[in-house]
Amino acid sequence: MSERNFFLPWNASKARLKAAEDARKNRMEILKAYSQGQVTRRDLIKWGLITTGGVLAPIGGLSPFVGSMRADQGGGGGGGNIPTGAPPSPGLVGLEFSQPMPRFDVLQRKAPRQQGLFQLEPINGAVYQPTAQSNQTLQNLNPALVGGRTDQFGPIEGRPPGAIWAHQRFSQFPPKIVVEASQAPAQTNFVYNPTVPSSLNSGIDPTQAIPLKFHPKLPIQGPQSVWTFNGTIPPKLVQARYGEPVLFRHHNKLPFNRSQNGGFGTNTISTHEHNGHHGAENDGFTGAYFFPGQFYDYHWPVVLGGWTSFNTAATDAKASTPDGSGGLIKVAGDWHETMSTHWFHDHMFSFTSQNVYKGNAAMFNIYSGLDRGNESINDGVNLRLPSGTSKDWGNLDYDVNILLADKAWDASGQMYFDIFDFDGFLGDVMTVNLAYRPYFEVERRKYRFRILNASVSRFFKVCLSDGSPMIQIANDGNLFPSPVTLTQLDEQGIAERYDIVIDFSRYAVGQKVWMVNLCEHQNGKKPAGDLSLANALAGTSADPCVGKFLEFRIVRDPAQPDQSQVPATMIPNPDLSNIPVARERVFNFGSGGTQTTLDPVTSYFGPWGIKTDNQGSTLNADYGRISAAPKYGTREIWTLQNGGGGWDHPIHIHFEEGQILARNGSLSNVPAWERGRKDVYRLRPSGSVTITMQFRDWGGMFMEHCHNTVHEDNAMLLRWELDDSGGAFLRPLPTPIPKPQGVTFIQPDDILPTAY
Repeated sequence: MSERNFFLPWNASKARLKAAEDARKNRMEILKAYSQGQVTRRDLIKWGLITTGGVLAPIGGLSPFVGSMRADQGGGGGGGNIPTGAPPSPGLVGLEFSQPMPRFDVLQRKAPRQQGLFQLEPINGAVYQPTAQSNQTLQNLNPALVGGRTDQFGPIEGRPPGAIWAHQRFSQFPPKIVVEASQAPAQTNFVYNPTVPSSLNSGIDPTQAIPLKFHPKLPIQGPQSVWTFNGTIPPKLVQARYGEPVLFRHHNKLPFNRSQNGGFGTNTISTHEHNGHHGAENDGFTGAYFFPGQFYDYHWPVVLGGWTSFNTAATDAKASTPDGSGGLIKVAGDWHETMSTHWFHDHMFSFTSQNVYKGNAAMFNIYSGLDRGNESINDGVNLRLPSGTSKDWGNLDYDVNILLADKAWDASGQMYFDIFDFDGFLGDVMTVNLAYRPYFEVERRKYRFRILNASVSRFFKVCLSDGSPMIQIANDGNLFPSPVTLTQLDEQGIAERYDIVIDFSRYAVGQKVWMVNLCEHQNGKKPAGDLSLANALAGTSADPCVGKFLEFRIVRDPAQPDQSQVPATMIPNPDLSNIPVARERVFNFGSGGTQTTLDPVTSYFGPWGIKTDNQGSTLNADYGRISAAPKYGTREIWTLQNGGGGWDHPIHIHFEEGQILARNGSLSNVPAWERGRKDVYRLRPSGSVTITMQFRDWGGMFMEHCHNTVHEDNAMLLRWELDDSGGAFLRPLPTPIPKPQGVTFIQPDDILPTAY
């Protein structure tokens, strides 16, 4: 792919914009046909319409169904000169910083009522309580899912049946809270719950209806364009605390007809609680997806890592959770593994990028004795980070979730995505909490911002417009051993979370300061480079997402004194030095992947793949293949390698977080902000990262993949599994095959010789 701008500038000539729009419309014929199941990837390759680089423009046109359609092939100023094939998103001129940034919409926490039962959403008039094994009660399914037949039935829950996919330790950690949400088409929000007064939410009145728009002056997104949690904006937030197991019931209310998708996204989903330490049945395994009309009960026990082997008597006060009355309840496990900022998103096999881009992304704040969410309690454990004081735990007054995502839309203002840009998709519109370049009102005091990169392929590099310092306190949900003061954050990869503290007391009331993105892209392969602050502010970059993206307005002094602090010591890393290394493994991430299995459900052909332990070839994704099988209770060292080609791969390993031992073979190459615990490991071009992890507490099948989700969907993903030291598990585990009528199982397609 040539190094050209991926979107035309807004002031391009009318002829050039028309040519680009015509090319996009032609290209969308293929996108729709593929996303709606009319054609397969194999069909498109056979017809010569796609290669590993993207969609071709043959003489016959871009669409296999419209022979007369033609597209620019690179010489005439049309779509061929634009990697995404798209003209710029219209309607943005003059809208910058003219709308408030909404706080996240906090989902209701349902506590059990009489006899331990929860008040849940009825299904066909009946209420189904959570169960250890999947609820296989039959319900009538929409005939659109089952080939037009009217006599087909399927289970109400999409979780695979039986003991293998039962919630592990369900009786030991019964749900104390249930949170329900539906994946649903775009609609107006009438029940916004930010949990803070409007004075702390830039004046937004939560009683007013919120249509699904990226800006009040932009079009409403249609039900085929955006699919979010509950079908609404702002993005959703779950709050929980250690020792409080959560049952997350996710209803699939997407259209039964998969063609009702606006040309991208699929109506089957699998919800991954990113970095969750729990059994694989709750991990959002890519092959454990469920269908419209079904729900899936995810059991998030919210326990500290090592709870089965470390501090089992729960005697350490730092391994604790708020009791609701100013005190602490001690819990088992290693307090050095306390987590704080998670997120959850779709993990549907080969459709993750489309579904996450379409709106399947939310955040999950976890509270503990250390990170309590109340800055005034001084008990020798609480770190007193910026938050608030009105509630015992979980105050959001000065603790703000930030979701960054680039978007794009077509000429009618509806969200657009190109599923055949295999290097990675980039949008030209910068959104914060799904609002286009908003402002946020702050007081003269310290704030904590939990920043999530929820883009598909874009990296960000954040600084403040005046170059003043920020204090980074965490990444990937884990508080650092010590805070790191920076004037510019590191490039933030897809799925990484950077928690920072900004002290606005240094500004006067009436002043403004902006968050700025310095990271410039020319395509989805990797960042092209980082601009200086002056160049980014000059507005001369061809990347429309460079520059100011969030305006802070300092509006008043705080009504109460700022009692928060950023202590010099936070959470030291777990000491693994006395745990023997049972195994070392090597995973090489690159292009030129091949497929050795042909299962039409579990296997996938794509340009990307992973080579394991330097054996054989680079393999495309097959979630029926077992590439690694660590032993329960052991520690291993894994080296992740970038196979080259100029791509940048942020690699995510599910279930267990790790510590980076070396970059490119040396610990000295690991910066301070990467020396805490992590779950996403950035592989720069031709680089390597060596990490160590221990495997404990739970079992099942998990994943490892690139979190440039376009790479993941195009075959840069593998399955690894962990037994639970006995119990109901088999070795190897059978592979689930979901259908609307129920989940069946097959034996693994392949087991690599070095897996065990």
